[in-house]
Amino acid sequence: MPRKASTLSVADENPALGGVAAVDRALSLLTVFRKNDGYLSLVELADRTRMYKSTILRLLASLEHYGMVHKSDDGRYGLGEGVVRLYGVYNSAFSQADVIIPVLRALVEKTQESASYHVISGNSRLCLHRVNSPLPISYRTREGDVLPLDKGSGARVLQAFNGAKGKLYDQIRRDGVIVLDGDRMPDLAGVSAAVFNAQHEFAGALTLTMPSSRLKPSFREEVLSAAMTLSKKFGYIKD
Repeated sequence: MPRKASTLSVADENPALGGVAAVDRALSLLTVFRKNDGYLSLVELADRTRMYKSTILRLLASLEHYGMVHKSDDGRYGLGEGVVRLYGVYNSAFSQADVIIPVLRALVEKTQESASYHVISGNSRLCLHRVNSPLPISYRTREGDVLPLDKGSGARVLQAFNGAKGKLYDQIRRDGVIVLDGDRMPDLAGVSAAVFNAQHEFAGALTLTMPSSRLKPSFREEVLSAAMTLSKKFGYIKD
């Protein structure tokens, strides 16, 4: 059944401000590919993008010309070597700090609390990046500090996505976020969420910390949203 004229395509629903519609539509074709997709048929591309097949074929011709897509012998389409080349260029110039710190700063500006990014280091967790709260009363750590892996919201997220067992860790894996008060020390609260990379692998924990008296219910969604923003900057696309 042909797409109704009143139905907007994925690209037309969320156009780039001041951008070019044809470019938005072409790029939307690339972004509909998911992990383990391999090749997609024209029908599948039309379903995912909500564009007419005739429009898709014209866009695919340009994308194929630049190596962004590859057409298989059976007429299906997959991502091409041009995407791999661009990823190599990006990866060689990629600096985690340039990506992580702006997300932490935006979270601190919004919440006025301290934000950090942790990864596992041996039997501990390492604070890779940190932006402290501007408020006079706050818990302050520094980049490079090594912290316990068995206490605190950040530690719990790191453990959960590295196979820890138990109801708490099952909940964290299900929700992607945890709010804890006094888990590591009295009067200290933390909210942590999982960050993922382009391969859908767990990358680290984004954490917001504050005195227990300043813990707000809204922080859960703020941290979860910041973690998703960072995941997307790492190349993660939610299924």
